[in-house]
Amino acid sequence: MRTERPRRFPLPRRGGPSVQDRDRPERVGVADVGQATVDCAVYDAGERRGGRLALEEALEVAAECRDGFVWMGLHDPTPEVVELVGERFQLPGLAVEDAVHAHQRAKLEHYGDLLFMVLKTARYVDSEELIEIGEIMVFVSDRFIIAVRHGEGTPLTPVRQVLEAHPDLLKLGPGAVLYGIADRVVDDYATVIDGVDVDIAQVEAEVFSDDISNPARRIYRLKREVLEFRRAVVPLVDPVQRLVTRPEGPIDERTIEYFRDVLDHLTRDVDRISAHDELLTGALQANLAQLSVRDNQDMRKISAVVAILAVPTMVFGLYGMNFEHMPELEWNLGYPVVLLVTALICLLVYRRFKRAGWL
Repeated sequence: MRTERPRRFPLPRRGGPSVQDRDRPERVGVADVGQATVDCAVYDAGERRGGRLALEEALEVAAECRDGFVWMGLHDPTPEVVELVGERFQLPGLAVEDAVHAHQRAKLEHYGDLLFMVLKTARYVDSEELIEIGEIMVFVSDRFIIAVRHGEGTPLTPVRQVLEAHPDLLKLGPGAVLYGIADRVVDDYATVIDGVDVDIAQVEAEVFSDDISNPARRIYRLKREVLEFRRAVVPLVDPVQRLVTRPEGPIDERTIEYFRDVLDHLTRDVDRISAHDELLTGALQANLAQLSVRDNQDMRKISAVVAILAVPTMVFGLYGMNFEHMPELEWNLGYPVVLLVTALICLLVYRRFKRAGWL
């Protein structure tokens, strides 16, 4: 447990517009922030105080908070909205730039008393066998937490509802909110992994089935999605590990056990994703082997048919040379006997190939 409160992150004084505000186009303002805001509220002693706050109200409350904090959630905001919120809350410029451009690796950074964390979200579109990767950028101070979500994965409204139903956990401050977000993100990883499990099982059944098909394209597409998923998930292990071993800034040490649980689940997910990669690699190699076996079987059948047809070809070729003196030309039963002998030889050759497994 912390013995003293960390130095508060400075917030701008309310009053006239700053130079940046005067230079900002009029089309970007508080109304645009409101459209991108999913919810914004103040929490004190684990309880929500009042309803949804506007940007200016959130600034005022955050500036005056001592025991409570403001939780603000943005979904797919425009770059101008992120920059405006960053200016009003005086967030670090580099972190705001990351939140504007997105497409960042999962990471954890400290800027004085402020913590900035990037988490990659994942959503599985089963009909397309596609893993959609999104991002959540979280700014955590002892007086506010701002979550900027890009993409459709991992909506945070359920996280807010769960935490509001557990005031003892929410009482731990913004660090508890960060735990709730990370826990939900990692739980969604498990949902994606379960969906991929089903598709891999289908691919394996298809590879070893008797149907003449080539699922190589499907295997490669799944493998590509799994690799992208792995690149999104694996880098998150180190940030969560740091939260478990060295909680700093606004993270209360009492949240360590919660982050440790997240780390356990995340490690399990990483192992399962690695197993998926290996299974798909094995399925792709097995599919290539199956194709080679089928090609060999086809070549055997073709060779056997050619060998069978060679017998009548040779016999009929001999009797088609139109020589005047040939065996059995004057015999009335010569024609049917030749046909019968030819058919008998073809039958014997067929049985021989059949026993050898070529037909």
